[in-house]
Amino acid sequence: MKPGRPHPLGATWDGAGVNFALYSEHAERVELCLFDAAGRREVERIALAERTSFVWHAYLPQVRPGQRYGYRVHGAHAPELGHRFNPLKLLLDPYARLVQPAGFARCEVVDEAFSWGDDRPPRTPLCDTVIYEAHVRGLTRLHPGIPEPLRGTYAGLALPPVIEHLQRLGVTAVELLPVHAFVDERRLMQHGLRNYWGYNTIGFFAPEPRYSATGSLGEFKTMVKTLHAAGLEVILDVVYNHTGEGDEHGQTLSFRGIDNSVYYRLDPLDRRKYVNYAGTGNCLNTSHPAVLALVMDSLRYWVNEMHVDGFRFDLATALTRDSAFLAAVQQDPVLSRTKLVAEPWDLGPQGYRLGGFAPGWSEWNDKYRDTVRAWWRGDAGMVGALASRLTGSSDLFEAAGREPTASVNFVTSHDGFTLHDLLAYEQKQNQANLEENRDGADDNRSWNAGELRERHKRNFLATLLLSQGVPMLLAGDELGRTQRGNNNAYCQDNEISWLQWPTEPPDLVAFVGRVVELRRKYPALRRRRYARPGEVVWLKPQGGEMTEQDWRSPASRCLGMLARGEPDLLLLLNAHHEPVTFALPPGEWRPILDTAGASAAPLPAHSLLLLKASGKGQAREDA
Repeated sequence: MKPGRPHPLGATWDGAGVNFALYSEHAERVELCLFDAAGRREVERIALAERTSFVWHAYLPQVRPGQRYGYRVHGAHAPELGHRFNPLKLLLDPYARLVQPAGFARCEVVDEAFSWGDDRPPRTPLCDTVIYEAHVRGLTRLHPGIPEPLRGTYAGLALPPVIEHLQRLGVTAVELLPVHAFVDERRLMQHGLRNYWGYNTIGFFAPEPRYSATGSLGEFKTMVKTLHAAGLEVILDVVYNHTGEGDEHGQTLSFRGIDNSVYYRLDPLDRRKYVNYAGTGNCLNTSHPAVLALVMDSLRYWVNEMHVDGFRFDLATALTRDSAFLAAVQQDPVLSRTKLVAEPWDLGPQGYRLGGFAPGWSEWNDKYRDTVRAWWRGDAGMVGALASRLTGSSDLFEAAGREPTASVNFVTSHDGFTLHDLLAYEQKQNQANLEENRDGADDNRSWNAGELRERHKRNFLATLLLSQGVPMLLAGDELGRTQRGNNNAYCQDNEISWLQWPTEPPDLVAFVGRVVELRRKYPALRRRRYARPGEVVWLKPQGGEMTEQDWRSPASRCLGMLARGEPDLLLLLNAHHEPVTFALPPGEWRPILDTAGASAAPLPAHSLLLLKASGKGQAREDA
């Protein structure tokens, strides 16, 4: 053993040996534990004698990639002071690049060499971006065109049947639910369930092993390289607000045993307990320089070494409390060029911050979701809110100097009903989660659309894809996927959550592709800035522009949006339960999209157009 170096942190192979480095401010002794090739038997325990600026380190010339290892950290076990050291616990390296699937205290030394060839990130402009939110396992677990050993894996996601489907839809980016190594909660395992979504991270540098067919880093990198070659970006849903160790009664797997008072926000009135803005038991202490560095190092690693194109930050508000996180990202020469999407809320005080992030960030816009759902359900008084959502939610973002692309628009996401279930269930049906149907949102603005269900699916998807901002589709909505009314399927790693792939693509797949094509064709549908006066004109069915009285009327359930450009575009939306006759503005119009499947014949000047009942939407091009 040689003294080694305090940086970089983690286990770093240099071609001749491995440098081990671990940050612990309050540890009294740190031991590196080496295991046999299977990771079952501890064969050697080595005390790290060198410490530089709280980093314990050593260099071992004899160690090679594939070596399994972990740490035992000695120190005071004094929960009342915030310290929970316990050398009986084998701990995961926070900077581990690989972990074993059956025992997260076993890390693996890796050789990160990979032939990226001519891989180039697509760098799709935000205004041209269409996101497809998917789960690595659920996307291909039941796909008949994927070989059985590769179903539910990174390798399976990168095969032609999946890529060709994404290209038919016209999406430009795949946003993957968490792929950082995570753990299952004890309660779930006791009931025969598993953490399916993965918002329970324990390794911020390691790909989740249960999604790997080969157990190698190369499999994930190959997936990214293949998607890039198809013109598709990769965005990762990341969880830096908390870890999978839970509250004071949770498991000691890594951070808690390495230096609890450094890595976590502790209750200032009782340091036995944790601040819990995330609602999962703990919060990472990103106000500490070492923890902030951990997050930043992780993000840069996924960009530089794994070539991902951006991140969606789970409960991002928790990261911005009393920390320099936003400033650190904004000035970083690597991260500031990636796509950055915030989930702009957490469960702490003043946790809802939609519209509160800095320029350069986009945000999940739940007001878009709620408004569009309410509009198509026929709720009263939604016309003004709908107009704002269609045009990029300037009421939320423009005052801070941000653009329409600050709004990530969605109608459905992994968290909630699928599109089919939104139109099939009045109430959630979460009994399979074994929480007596108490979990999941109660306010879903859903209804049983009956025979109009398929038309309403088109209404929702067309509205989403024709709105200003960045649209996000939920994987499987185009296939009619159902979760049987479960709107919180976080623990359902089974057919409830997995995509059901039909033998032939349903008509909705072609419909989505058609609307995305229209979005790409007409710049007026994807503006880089908010519309100036006169560029968008709001019309009422009787003819002429909307008046103040029209905007205030609770009965206004039909709206026309005229987007001036070359050509002019006219979007008509009728959420009435009865047909509405709409007086078209002057000019000759050519229908280009109709969610009710009406004739596409050109319309003469000054036409009256009958819009069918229950939310039929139409987009038309100026002839």
